[in-house]
Parts: sequence; structure tokens; C-alpha cells
Amino acid sequence: MTVDDTGSGADADGRVDPEAAADTGEDPLALRLEQLILGAERRYTPFQAARSAGVSMELASRFWRAMGFADIGQAKALTEADVLALRRLAGLVEAGLLSEAMAVQVARSTGQTTARLAEWQIDSFLEGLTEPPEPGMTRTEVTYPIVELLLPELEEFLVYVWRRQLAASAGRVVQTGDDEEMVDRRLAVGFADLVGFTRLTRRMEEEELGELVEAFETTAADLVAARGGRLIKTLGDEVLYAADDAGIAADIALRLVETMANDETMPELRVGMAFGTVTTRMGDVFGTTVNLASRLTSIAPRDAVLVDSAFAEELIRTGEAPASEAEAAEAAAAAEKEGEEPPVYRFALQPMWQRPVRGLGVVEPWLLARRDGQS
Repeated sequence: MTVDDTGSGADADGRVDPEAAADTGEDPLALRLEQLILGAERRYTPFQAARSAGVSMELASRFWRAMGFADIGQAKALTEADVLALRRLAGLVEAGLLSEAMAVQVARSTGQTTARLAEWQIDSFLEGLTEPPEPGMTRTEVTYPIVELLLPELEEFLVYVWRRQLAASAGRVVQTGDDEEMVDRRLAVGFADLVGFTRLTRRMEEEELGELVEAFETTAADLVAARGGRLIKTLGDEVLYAADDAGIAADIALRLVETMANDETMPELRVGMAFGTVTTRMGDVFGTTVNLASRLTSIAPRDAVLVDSAFAEELIRTGEAPASEAEAAEAAAAAEKEGEEPPVYRFALQPMWQRPVRGLGVVEPWLLARRDGQS
């Protein structure tokens, strides 16, 4: 068997030679796993792949880096699947369906999202393999058959979830009346932050801290999804979420605080929310509204929710909260006089002292709570 001169540890047909792989410093099992997962053998250098796909080396490199992969020089490390991916992206550009910049964004957003997913899945699977099924077997020896069994099922599930998410996102866009709102939309944005997390990192063991963060992220993700919001991202001790409706966002915030307060193992929580125009890019949200929500979180009391004046006004406008308790009493008295049912408000708003917020000037936060009897 002749080993190629690229240092890949594989023969001319791409099959792994364990002895050659060991000589070149590559792990034979890693190469076998690569072939199993990619479903193809190493055949191309980057230049050969670009030429076969009919794209320039410059564009091929931009796609490759956008997907999150390091430069590999001219090693023979690419497969037929890599060529096909380049050809497809380039074809979308040639057909005028995507601009070149947009195609690079597609590569980047997909790469960033799936990189985190892949890391989590591999870590989780390997952590679970603490007891090999047979005496004398190592975790490494168990990895290949486990991946072989899981791969087709996980692939099908990934496509299913992606299609579901795509359908939901497309539905939201179609319901948007104004084309400009497809990019710059009015949303309720909330940050939920664990109080005293920095101190916890100094007191807790790494494994224990990891379990706490995972429990927090899981609880937050489930609550946000169940109540109709969208989890934008998690930042360890903080989650960012958004909702089209201020009432939905308010309900999520209060439920998060209530859930954490009822769990003795979790730290206290504080939430800051703002309502307004938000710029969306690659699944993330940006703009003054997001910055304001973040600032409000930093000044929110423990186990409490602060919202900005625009958020409060939106709740009042939609009848979710009264402007004041006096107004609620007047509305109830007027309804009783007319023999009608009084308005039912889900939330209560209490104005707080105006205060300067770094980079945003003076803001008037409102303390959000549930009204008695509402859940």
C-alpha cells in the first residue's frame, strides 16, 4: 500500500492505513470516524476541489472559512461531498438566487450553528460512555460503533427540526405586513441573568457549575419555547429571548423568575425587557432595544423584572396592564355601573425612579408583576 505524499495517513484511494497514520501522527480511529461521518474518502486538495467545483480558489476559501474550518494548505483532505457543497453554493450565486455575500452568510450561519451542535453532541455521547460494554474495551474503541448507529438517526432528526424551524420562521415573515419589518422588526426582547454567578464560579467545582448552567439553560429554553417566545442565544449565566408580543414576553419573564425562585438549587434571577425596533441578522438581534434590555437587567432587583417605558406602554395599549391601580379601579367601577364584566388585566406596572443608563441616557424603568389572581 502506497501512502500519499500529503501526510494524510491514507492510501491513494483514501482508505486508512493504521501504520501509516500512526507514522504521520494522525489517529487511525479519527480518520475512520471522519470517513464514516462524511461518507466519503479524502481525494482532493483545496485547489483540486475548487477546480472540480468550477469556482475560484478565493471563493472556495471564503466559503471554507465561513463554515468555520481552518486553512489546510494543499493537503489532500477534501472529499466529493466538499466539492458538491462548493458547487451548490456557487450554483445558487450563478443562478441569481443568492448574491455572493449572501452565500457566504449562509455558509457562516450554518457553520456557526452546527459547530456548537456537533461539539455538544460529541461531548454528551462520549461523557455517557463511562462503562464500556465489554471488559477491556476503552471508550475510544466504543466510539466508532456508537457513532455508526446514531449517525443516520441524528441526520434525519436534524433535517426534521430544521424544516420545522424554517416553516415557523417563514410563517412569521409572511405575516409581516411591511417588507421593511422583515429585517427591522418591532419585538419584545428580554435578558434573564443569574445573580451572583461570578461568585459561584469561585466556589463551585467545574462539573457542578456545568450542571447548574445546563439546568438553567434547559429550563429557560423550555419555558421560552412553551410560551411562544424564541430563544436567541445562551451566554452561560444569561439567556436572550424575543417575542412578537409584549404580553408573551412578560409572561415568560415572570415564569422564569417564579420557576427559579421555587428551585432551591438555583441562584436568584433578574430580568430586563424592552420593546421596539430590532435588527435581525443570522438568527441574532441587535440595536438600541437589545442594549436597553441588557442595561435594565443589570439594574433589576433580585427575583424581579424591569421593563422600559415602551414595553409598559405596549402592555397598556393592548389591555394587558392598567396604567395605574387607580385607572383599574375606575374601569372596574364603570363596568359594574353598566352591568358589564370588568376588564381583566394580567400584569401590574409600577413606575420606578428615572435613572441614567450608560450609553442610553436617562430611562424610566417599570417594575413588572402579576396582578392578584392571574397566572
